[in-house]
Amino acid sequence: MSELLGMSAVDVAAALRRRELRSVKVVEAALARAAETRALGAFVEVTAEHALEQAARRDAAPPDGPLWGIPIADKDLVARAGVPTRYGSRARENVVPVASDPLAGALDRAGAVSIGKTSTSEFGLTGFTEPVGGGAWARDPWDPAHGAGGSSGGAAVAVAAGVLAIAPASDGGGSIRIPAATVGVVGLKPSRGRLPLGSGLDAPEGLAVTGPIARTVADAAFFLDALCGLAPYGFSVRAVDSPPFLPATLADPPPLRVGVTAVSPWDDDIEIDVDPAAVDALSEAARVLASAGHEVTDAAWRPHRYGPLFRVLWRASAARIPLTDDDLQIVEPLTAWLVREGRALDARVLLGALAEARVFERETIGAFAPYDVVLTPALAQTPRPIGWYDRIDPERCFAQQVQYAPFSSFVNVAGLPALVVPVTLSGGHPVSVQLIGRPGGERTILAAAAQLERLRGPLPHPPVP
Repeated sequence: MSELLGMSAVDVAAALRRRELRSVKVVEAALARAAETRALGAFVEVTAEHALEQAARRDAAPPDGPLWGIPIADKDLVARAGVPTRYGSRARENVVPVASDPLAGALDRAGAVSIGKTSTSEFGLTGFTEPVGGGAWARDPWDPAHGAGGSSGGAAVAVAAGVLAIAPASDGGGSIRIPAATVGVVGLKPSRGRLPLGSGLDAPEGLAVTGPIARTVADAAFFLDALCGLAPYGFSVRAVDSPPFLPATLADPPPLRVGVTAVSPWDDDIEIDVDPAAVDALSEAARVLASAGHEVTDAAWRPHRYGPLFRVLWRASAARIPLTDDDLQIVEPLTAWLVREGRALDARVLLGALAEARVFERETIGAFAPYDVVLTPALAQTPRPIGWYDRIDPERCFAQQVQYAPFSSFVNVAGLPALVVPVTLSGGHPVSVQLIGRPGGERTILAAAAQLERLRGPLPHPPVP
């Protein structure tokens, strides 16, 4: 059983196709591990009976689909027919959808086996996963007194704790990268327009995209390939690299131009202090890439006007959540505040922010144009204790989230691909860096991250049961 849990998704997929493994055995191992690590809050719902039935059907049929027989879990923002979908909220705690969202159906058609729902913050609005109602609090497997980040906290914990090799997630301001970096796994936010489902093109602000969380860079590439194939590639209007991406992780890339920066676009708006462990990880990643023959230089980047812009976009994204006045009485204070603020936005303010976002996108792409990869810290602080975020004062809570993860949301506004990967250890806990690519440049950051991963060497697993 433990041998199965240690296998990569790439190896599991190959063994299932060769009939050397049975999906039922792999799913049984994942379910057992989920039960062992229940206290970490990775799951809000485990659908063991349905998962085993689905795995048995996979074993009885010829392999068909890139994820054939592999266990995954849906983030609890994705509706699956017949399974409670709570959105991390008391306002949805009794919702059992009769139809699945397109992503859930597409993952089924790709052959995956869902074992349940991973925990998320309320409606995915925060960078920590500690919902007051409708879900579980995701805890860092390295130290369960600390949170796992968010909003895809449950997915990151499920991967870090050895339940899953890969997990689907979403990222509207760092919701893949923040928890992945917090618990020391790999998280990839694709370019806007890269994927057919969760492309970022289906909302005016264009922030939220679907992406993979995985144990290794190769597994993240493998899952990205699968996600790209869930529907025709016609949605990928901005992509310059085409699938498959997995081969890019198997060989060292040619010499790259790597720009390094610890500048955050929030520096003019909120006091940002980058922890020494994050600085050390950034320096080590730069040193390793330079030793591999890449040209590593400081990236001169001084963004302006970002804070007010993102505040408007964040409010606007919350305004579309379908909550009634009664719902707003029972959701968390931050959610109610965001929704009310978003719905009160003047149309001229919103349109101005959307126009300013495109200016910021062009300026950021232009500033990063001299580099194939831009290297930044993944997080500015060490994992925060459970209960650290202010649940009453929305402005203070917002500032705390920015201070923890000031290098995340601007990548969404610019529509760029970004990946976090652990590089060093501090006090026994992994510390990650972020690699940002050009529009559509997933292959380059995957290749660079895989090389960094190889040269870094193996890291320990968290001390969970």
